Amino acid sequence: MARYVTLINWTEQGASGYRSTIDRATAANELFGSFGGSLVDVYWTLGAYDLVTVAEFPDDESATAALLRLAEQGNVRTTTMRAFDRAGMADIVAKASG
Repeated sequence: MARYVTLINWTEQGASGYRSTIDRATAANELFGSFGGSLVDVYWTLGAYDLVTVAEFPDDESATAALLRLAEQGNVRTTTMRAFDRAGMADIVAKASG
C-alpha cells in the first residue's frame, strides 16, 4: 500500500467544532476505508498545521478521492505528499541508476 503524509489546517468551521476532532478522526478513518485505505496515525500539532496524518491507500487516485470527500465536509484543508519508506526509496534509486 502506498503511504501519504497529509498536513491539515482546520477551516473556521473545523476550529469552531474542535470538541469533535477525535470523532472526526475516527470518521475519517471509516471514510478512508471506503476507498480501500486507512488512517495509520494522526497527530494534533502546534505550529503552521493543526494536524499531521499518515494514511495508506492502494493508489494515488483512491487517496485523492478520499481526501476530496474529506475536504467537502468543510472542516479541513489538506496538503498531501506521497511518502516512500526505505525499501521504496531503494527501488527508486535502483530504477534511476539503470
